[in-house]
Amino acid sequence: MGLLEQKRHFSVNLLDWYMVNRRDLPWRRHNNPYFTWVSEIMLQQTRVDTVIPYFNRFIGNFPTVQALAEAPEEEVLKNWEGLGYYSRARNLQAAARQVMELHGGEMPQDKQAVFALKGVGPYTAGAILSIAFNQPQPAVDGNVMRVLSRYFLIDEDIMKGSTRVLMEELAGELIPEGRARDFNQALMELGALVCTPKAPHCLTCPVMEQCSGRIAGRELTLPVKTKAKPPRPEQRLVAIVEGRGAHRGRVLVRQRPATGLLARMWELPHVLAAPAAAGKAAGPLADEPAMALLAGSLWAEGFAARPEGLATHAEHVFSHIVWSLQVYKCTEQDQSNELPLIAAEARAAYDAQAATREGTAASSAVSPESATSPSEPGTPHAQNISTSLNDGELLAPSDVSDQALSTLTGKGDGLTYRWIGPEDMDKMAFPNIFLKLISSYFAGAYDDVNE
Repeated sequence: MGLLEQKRHFSVNLLDWYMVNRRDLPWRRHNNPYFTWVSEIMLQQTRVDTVIPYFNRFIGNFPTVQALAEAPEEEVLKNWEGLGYYSRARNLQAAARQVMELHGGEMPQDKQAVFALKGVGPYTAGAILSIAFNQPQPAVDGNVMRVLSRYFLIDEDIMKGSTRVLMEELAGELIPEGRARDFNQALMELGALVCTPKAPHCLTCPVMEQCSGRIAGRELTLPVKTKAKPPRPEQRLVAIVEGRGAHRGRVLVRQRPATGLLARMWELPHVLAAPAAAGKAAGPLADEPAMALLAGSLWAEGFAARPEGLATHAEHVFSHIVWSLQVYKCTEQDQSNELPLIAAEARAAYDAQAATREGTAASSAVSPESATSPSEPGTPHAQNISTSLNDGELLAPSDVSDQALSTLTGKGDGLTYRWIGPEDMDKMAFPNIFLKLISSYFAGAYDDVNE
């Protein structure tokens, strides 16, 4: 069989299979360009089963491009909370505003106009144009390149730009006239359900008879893909600061800077461990120096708190960084008192850490975001949860408002801090790991720390 016949066999049999086996997905029930767009952004680096409830909630709250464009960013991030890659949500909203301003609220049908939207790359543009408008545009992602590599026995490294161009040309040639919408979704479906990365189900594949990779016994070695650089490990110390007096029943959180990693999201205060420990892949910092360093970092921001003991270990995974977190339960202290002894003991370690801040902060701030892969929260002590220092003067007692959601400004990094209670969790967007840690605290998971 020649190449032309092999291509025809692929297109015809794949479409026949898809019309019988396609999944009933909420974004497939309407050829709504906005629904297609939202689903494709959510599906980047995320499994379909995970996306479905997020998609339904997101569309329920932001049913149109206009609704998304006009929504407060924090509300958008809250609806995205747990999906990871939070820049996707920010870019989606920014692009919705572009659509409102440049296209009257209607998704453009021109390839260049779609590609010009913030956060829309070649794959997403092709998916929107083919699925929503049935235009014969290829939509080539990792799943599609895997299928084509195996079926046509392509040995080129799929991480190279030249290979993507080759795949896009090939995928475009395979689209039957007038069937772009169904064909591209069929190709995605085959990669998701049958031609899977590690254990392809060749015996149930609709195009197995002419699959050159299977015939050559290469289905498990294709596609060729350069291994990514392993993520850099970082040991971080996290404080769950339990409030007293006017802040009783609340914990201290801070908002990240307006740009960079996890921009504008809320988190528990945390600090990079001492430099010698930060570069090691394994082995947490001993509790005594860890608590001293953590107390010193909080003091530099204007908050007096005494670490009481280790609450749990946790992990937060980004594409280029893995945070190994040592989480300590802390108690708010009277800010009019002298520097707590445990913080004074941290001064040497703190000064050494502050001296390295310029280098470490620059690398951390520009790190790409990634979806987290957390496990369920464990019990304190034995279980794990898996999913910056500058000197500054102390906040005077008069600077601290008794209002639960009053805004405080740290004196070192100038970050925004708040005291929050359980009722505030639905109003603020947290990275998934901090959402789990704070929820566990309010559920009483760490009540027995150092009792």
